Amino acid sequence: MHSRLSLAERASYGFGDFGYSLAYNMAGAFLLYYYTTVVGLPAAAVGTIFLVARLLDAVIDPLVGIAVDKTRSRWGRTRPYFLFTAVPYTLVFIATFNVPHWNEGAQLVYAFLTFKALGIIMSAGSIPYTALMPMMTDDPADRLRLGGWRSIGTSVGVILGTAATMPLVGALGGGNEAAGFLRTTFLFGALSLFALTMLFRNCRERISDEATASAFRALPAIGQMLRNRAWAVCFGFCLLYFVRFGAMLGLTIFYAKDVVQKPWLIPVMLPMVSGGLLLAAFIAPPILARTGIRKGCIGAIVLSLAMLAGMTGLDRAPDLHFGTLAVPPLLIPYFAFSIITSVTITGIFSMAAATADYHQALFGVRHEGLLSSGISTSTKVGMALGSALGAFILAWAGYQPDVVSETARAAIRSAYFLAAGGLLALQAGVVWFWPMDGDWRARLKPEAP
Repeated sequence: MHSRLSLAERASYGFGDFGYSLAYNMAGAFLLYYYTTVVGLPAAAVGTIFLVARLLDAVIDPLVGIAVDKTRSRWGRTRPYFLFTAVPYTLVFIATFNVPHWNEGAQLVYAFLTFKALGIIMSAGSIPYTALMPMMTDDPADRLRLGGWRSIGTSVGVILGTAATMPLVGALGGGNEAAGFLRTTFLFGALSLFALTMLFRNCRERISDEATASAFRALPAIGQMLRNRAWAVCFGFCLLYFVRFGAMLGLTIFYAKDVVQKPWLIPVMLPMVSGGLLLAAFIAPPILARTGIRKGCIGAIVLSLAMLAGMTGLDRAPDLHFGTLAVPPLLIPYFAFSIITSVTITGIFSMAAATADYHQALFGVRHEGLLSSGISTSTKVGMALGSALGAFILAWAGYQPDVVSETARAAIRSAYFLAAGGLLALQAGVVWFWPMDGDWRARLKPEAP
């Protein structure tokens, strides 16, 4: 065991996620709207951009992970990536929301290139960031605390990237949405840059892989990763979570505006996701420490399904009145759903760190970079599939912003509830096979070197 982490280390680690996720949260929530409504690009083409760009991460992310495992520098194995990606990430984020007034074909190419560049640079920073946690401490309790702090950083990023975006676009744009989006990216970019600077400055690596960089062989290492059951479960669980999250995040704007027909709910429902993340960051570590990852996550999913079922049928229900305050009844199970599903995010962060311990016990090496790249791939591929699913549903239903048909409303509603419920059920099935609860070392049979 190594010494406990200081508050500054835990906070700086947590807000590293804020630094990398703020841009991606804004992109995940509003790029579909920005491309289709502000720029005027066709929804099907936008869905293809999301899908192709993020699926390419399946190639890029492992390359970044391998680079991390081979890196040896005076700043350590992960910290150089925080130092050298911070400024480019900020600049490309700004460029992503600044599509020029070109013809449609050129705009689509620009959108693809900037969105793909944003993903590449995020990979170059976020994969080392995930790999850093098991290097900072081997204490399970400290890792759960780091997971909690990371959830806090995530939730603050989601709050700003969702709830604050449209008010800032309106305030900074003066009625011009294109200018408002661009100016908002300048503000968010500055915040991200500060957070990543603090991550580099305050977080240190305490646990090192004794294997030399020259001893790393990519293909055998990938084969070992695929045989790591803990990694495979974490990958599948994370993939399914972000497919659902990406689809619901992108469709929430359309669900509130066109299905519930209360556009004012957009800046209410999106922050509830982040509010759920924030509350779960405090309640999840003690729950998961007591129940274990498997039972805790399955319990959270069962309760989430109950809340999701409670939301159905409430789209057009009369408002509940608390004095002068009118509250749509669907917000109550929706907020509970946001909190309960967010418990599994802290679980994912802890699982991702634990896969390195399982790998070392199984193969004698840690390979944090490669393992983290796989989890990062599952996150981005999941968001790609979810975002593309939302865009393709809009295109299939013939969605038109000015005249929304009942077919489009029904398609959005079905995706919001039925698809989300099915994906949650699949998550429960995957996490059932998590191998690291209890005395897992006694059950493990290490492979011969």
